[in-house]
Amino acid sequence: MSSVAVAVASMLFAGGCRSLAVPAAARTLQISRAAVSNNLNKHAQSLCCRSSHNSSTALIGESEFTTSDGGSLISTSSSNSFPKYDRLLPCPSHKTPPRIEHLVVSEGGPVLEHICKALDLPPLYVSDLIQFGAVYYALVCPQPPPNATEEQIRIFKEVTEPSVLRKRNSIKGKTVREAQKTFRVTHVGEFVEPGMYLRVHVHPKRFPRCYEIDWRSRIIAVAESYVVLDKPAGTSVGGTTDNIEESCATFATRALGMTTSLLTTHQIDNCTEGCVVLARTKEYCSVFHGKIREKKVKKLYLALAASPLPTGVIAHYMRPINMAPRLISEDFIKGWHLCQLEVLECRKVPWPTTSIQDNYCVEECGWPSQDYAYECKINLLTGRTHQIRAQFAACRAPLIGDSMYMPAAIADMSNPGLNPFGKYKKNFGSESEKETAVVNWIAQHGKEPSVSIGLQACQISWDDDEHFYEAGSPWWRC
Repeated sequence: MSSVAVAVASMLFAGGCRSLAVPAAARTLQISRAAVSNNLNKHAQSLCCRSSHNSSTALIGESEFTTSDGGSLISTSSSNSFPKYDRLLPCPSHKTPPRIEHLVVSEGGPVLEHICKALDLPPLYVSDLIQFGAVYYALVCPQPPPNATEEQIRIFKEVTEPSVLRKRNSIKGKTVREAQKTFRVTHVGEFVEPGMYLRVHVHPKRFPRCYEIDWRSRIIAVAESYVVLDKPAGTSVGGTTDNIEESCATFATRALGMTTSLLTTHQIDNCTEGCVVLARTKEYCSVFHGKIREKKVKKLYLALAASPLPTGVIAHYMRPINMAPRLISEDFIKGWHLCQLEVLECRKVPWPTTSIQDNYCVEECGWPSQDYAYECKINLLTGRTHQIRAQFAACRAPLIGDSMYMPAAIADMSNPGLNPFGKYKKNFGSESEKETAVVNWIAQHGKEPSVSIGLQACQISWDDDEHFYEAGSPWWRC
């Protein structure tokens, strides 16, 4: 059996450092990255390109990487034996910190064999990673980040030397940039050639809720071209960068006994429940995307807020950075995106009981008064990521269970002026002073909710209500 990998180093952009040991005989060039924080600058992310196949589903939470020895699933690479292991499925009861490994292939062969040897992983485990969509390839290694070591830069230059690239038939006719584009590996037998780049999400983000749901009961309608699903909270519509197996599209397809996979037409947050349209064909997927662009699709939401809001249109401007938390401003800022929603109704309701919150894994976020909540019906006029959550929090009416935005709303209430884009924002003497204030404001936000928040996509309709669908009762009414 030929050796395949050589360790280069661990690239750790945040947190503690850890060297990754691999078998001494291995010869694949390995670049390892971990612990990428929300505040990682765009240059440091350049080594981890996303596949174009799933770029629309990737929420910012997916780019928060931490180091892990992986002992709960795999042996350390210095060991010659594997712990007992069957498959990634069913979903493990414990959580493992995300871990990403970057490899440059030195010898041709099946991708499964290369990864097993380079990372000292069991074949069944790597097979499941490929099924999960957690393995990517590029014909040419992407540019290392600015903080790469001299050795890592040397290896990159070695495998991307023009004289080396000219010898590779697979990249003839392509620019280097085109050859650096990443795609998912879809089969364990796919062949990899010397110089190719592999990115392996060793610990994919998991969605245990998928195994707790009666998916057939969540189907609202089955039409010739589409399916309407009442999406459960704590699930991903179409999957994440590292996990397309545990998704609504996959489980709804199986529940209906369909042989062709349902396709994602639009997104709602993992922590949001309610109406989602899944296309049965690529053609209808394009048709529905066109209806969204032409604003022929109308979405109504129910939001359970901690404070009341007046009826009418609420407008903000959202920072054009694809990173959570989403920052918004009450005032116009050039280049920021307009966010508009209309509060149609707002009624006072009892705050959900502890038992209801426990049943739906709603997080306690420290709101000072928990006697009453406020159920708002919302007409979403623009569809920005986290729009309702961010706008309600900016109005000091965060959604119940929203562990990302409620802490910031509480901080803003106790310290007016803390939000550099809020109503009571301070005047800054310099740009650096403002940048520091923005960093401090981001730090007031919490982590993304793990399961449910007080938000439901309660209605969806298109073509002037020719197609009209409603979700069931939201979790807080149960």
